[in-house]
Amino acid sequence: MDTTTLLHTLPIEAKDIPAPQQFTFPFCYEPHPLCRLAAKEVMEHCYTSEEMRPKEGKMFGVLVVEGGCYLAAFSGIYNGSYNHAGFVPTIYDLQNPDGYFFEEEQRIDAISRQIAETCDAEEQTKLKVLRKSKSHDLQMWTFRQFKMLNARGERKDLTEIFKDVKSPFSVEEYNDYITGRTQIKPKSKIGIPPGGAGECCAPKLLQYAYTNHLKPLCMAEFWVGPAPKDELRSEGLYYPACQHKCRPILSHMLQGLDVEENPMLKKNREMLAQVRTIYEDDIMMVVYKPSGLLSVPGKDEDEPSLLTHIRTTIPQAMLPHRLDMDTSGLMLVAKDEATYKYLQAEFYRHNIKKKYIAILSSPTAADGRCCSAQSGIINLPLSPNAFDRPRQMVNYERGKKAVTHFRFITDSKVELIPETGRTHQLRVHCAHPDGLGRAIKGDNLYGTPSDRLYLHAQSIEFLHPASGEQMSFSQEEL
Repeated sequence: MDTTTLLHTLPIEAKDIPAPQQFTFPFCYEPHPLCRLAAKEVMEHCYTSEEMRPKEGKMFGVLVVEGGCYLAAFSGIYNGSYNHAGFVPTIYDLQNPDGYFFEEEQRIDAISRQIAETCDAEEQTKLKVLRKSKSHDLQMWTFRQFKMLNARGERKDLTEIFKDVKSPFSVEEYNDYITGRTQIKPKSKIGIPPGGAGECCAPKLLQYAYTNHLKPLCMAEFWVGPAPKDELRSEGLYYPACQHKCRPILSHMLQGLDVEENPMLKKNREMLAQVRTIYEDDIMMVVYKPSGLLSVPGKDEDEPSLLTHIRTTIPQAMLPHRLDMDTSGLMLVAKDEATYKYLQAEFYRHNIKKKYIAILSSPTAADGRCCSAQSGIINLPLSPNAFDRPRQMVNYERGKKAVTHFRFITDSKVELIPETGRTHQLRVHCAHPDGLGRAIKGDNLYGTPSDRLYLHAQSIEFLHPASGEQMSFSQEEL
């Protein structure tokens, strides 16, 4: 393919914008101004080209390269095709009618027709075993066709990249389970790449740049078109690369590039200095956790957390509950196992009362309808997004009960009292159209990033584990 047809010149406004010193850390970033200019052009193109006009929502991406140009891509299939003029091609074209994948898929479809046509149970069983074997072999063959480059010129296919990675189940398995077509709950597998791996924007952009000897400078991914039914995506907003498919791939593909440090690691280290003890006795503590600090250790061993910080002076400390990393506020700390178990049980029984304060983002057209009530109850069941953790989604069929009481203090300031304690419950209940319809200010997962997430655990009430005394603490912030 002619490189010149896919290299787009940045608009004239870019001439006075300096290039970044380091490449984008794709899992947590603020889009560089050059990427914003490129993204704006791509979005305008999608609405002025009949071929690209959104029939469905899709993630798009831009990669700015040295020389004042950029590349554009979309994730997976868009408007029925893997390839559209002006966008980098897929790494391996599964739609090629002359290719092995297409031919082998036809043979598997023929076996399915044989299964449907035969009444012989023994023959059906043999054919199903054959179909399963051929489907698995074709899937693994396909993964080997995605030979991913990095900046050092090293090449690994997806089976090599994922050989030690615990990957989630396929979208097909998950959909069969949640729709009731099968009662077998899908399980994660080690060494099997997830379906669609290598087809997201970031890998496609980097692969094309490396193949054509272009030097990447910065990258951003953003949503175009309507939001999917069960997910919170808003047109024009920027999103990090997905974890389950892209993290292993990009960990390989970014080698050889000078990449920014994960900004959350740097922020976490700075946050430790803001941890404060509000109350302490022989068996427990009440502490303030700042926004940006993990409650407990994450997957990255170098990432600081409130618990590891406290354990430097109280090695036996335990946390009976958590706050999201981006949420600030009051937390309880147990100094012994008996206190820990008591507080855990009290949380489970909903005997510990917590109140949050949030600042909501200004309503926009993209927010759809916004809640007009001054107070009320939000009841939206939640489940993890199995294919883009840690994001959560509203799921009326298989989601767990999630209930939040709300009361507006001002037009943008709201008091939130959770009746349940689901992951990201308050964030999703605020952002979802069937909730408040406005994301919390600074919510980089369900809204628009800012200097912080404006969600604060303001007060907590509980009975003291030893004395039974009613304890109440409050910490103003927002």
